[in-house]
Amino acid sequence: MLDPKRIRNELIQVAEQLKTRGFTLDVAQIEALETQRKEWQVKAQDLQALRNSRSKEIGKAKAQGQDVAPLLAEIENLKSELEQAELKATQVQGQLEEVLAGVPNTPHESVPVGKSEEDNVEIRRWGTPPSFDFAVKDHVDLAEARGWYDNDAAVRITSSRFSVLKGPLARLQRALIQFMLDQHAAAGYQEVYVPFMVNQDSLRGTGQLPKFEADLYKISKNSEHDTQDRDLYLIPTAEVPVTNLYREQIVDESELPIQLVAHTPCFRSEAGSYGRDTRGLIRQHQFEKVELVQLVQPENSYAALEALTAQAELILQKLALPYRVMALCTGDMGFSSAKTYDLEVWLPGQQAYREISSCSNFEDFQARRLLARFRIGNAKPQLLHTLNGSGLAVGRTLVAILENYQNADGVITVPEALRPYLGGAESL
Repeated sequence: MLDPKRIRNELIQVAEQLKTRGFTLDVAQIEALETQRKEWQVKAQDLQALRNSRSKEIGKAKAQGQDVAPLLAEIENLKSELEQAELKATQVQGQLEEVLAGVPNTPHESVPVGKSEEDNVEIRRWGTPPSFDFAVKDHVDLAEARGWYDNDAAVRITSSRFSVLKGPLARLQRALIQFMLDQHAAAGYQEVYVPFMVNQDSLRGTGQLPKFEADLYKISKNSEHDTQDRDLYLIPTAEVPVTNLYREQIVDESELPIQLVAHTPCFRSEAGSYGRDTRGLIRQHQFEKVELVQLVQPENSYAALEALTAQAELILQKLALPYRVMALCTGDMGFSSAKTYDLEVWLPGQQAYREISSCSNFEDFQARRLLARFRIGNAKPQLLHTLNGSGLAVGRTLVAILENYQNADGVITVPEALRPYLGGAESL
């Protein structure tokens, strides 16, 4: 959530920044609500001051033997008016917060201005796409031919856009997860295991609610005998539970930076993406991901973004997978992000670079919702800056390995970095 003080003091400037994201801020609505809030707040303060004044007069009146009944009646009326004014102020504040909850973060000054992914800017490339002297297959044809991928079984068990992996492919996925976790742990990230279901407060804290509820899988109370006192949601990414570890917490500056890594399944309804990448493992309702999260001091967050992105790149480099780094433009960034880099891996089956990781700095946008803070000595707590990135999306890494390491006979060469995780196997 944006800083309310900034909204009050820089409303027009904020609106102009949000225009670059394709978001129109309702300035008139916010101004009207802010005016109402101030009016009720001032009225409540005036009524409280008058009530205090009348309370003091009671003592004097009693000392002089005067009848205090009129004063007591007035104080009772003032109490009722005060409660009403405070209620109105609270209601207007709630309306204002509800509006602001749907307002995205403002982009950092270094973010390129644009409307869509066509306006994203390439920062650098690593590796050279492989050349083949045979007809290249995509990951679905490669895996189905070997009996490793069974889409029909997944549809029969659940529905479309779920997958069943078998034998070497299932083992390769497990090896990838362990490899990624080991690499990130060696770089100083603490591994955490977190719930795969979260409550509404957690999703509000990281910005998925209220705006993106349609993309979530919700688990509701199913009977009057259900003891669960609130709705739960399957996590869309480990970012949600991991970042929420510090919701309503104050950490000492000496604990920073906090660097965490978690492997979880992720669940997304992918609302509005029908017909796009529905073949194979590119866009699934359930998929595996290894997620990196950092919480840092504000002045260090952009250096942390570069370091976190480099950490995700390290996995691709060790797997010798060609990729490029893209700076997302203002119109293509996620709701909570102030700046995002996408890592795009080369997929021979599509003859294109495709996203395999997004690394974002949210500045204090999430921390304000979460009340995630740090303290220097005995000073007043300050909001942390939060960051996260995929390190990496496991399913898409599987796709990249199958397609980049394929051979004419359908055998898949195992990247050297993964061989210790597969009993020394050089091919699958």
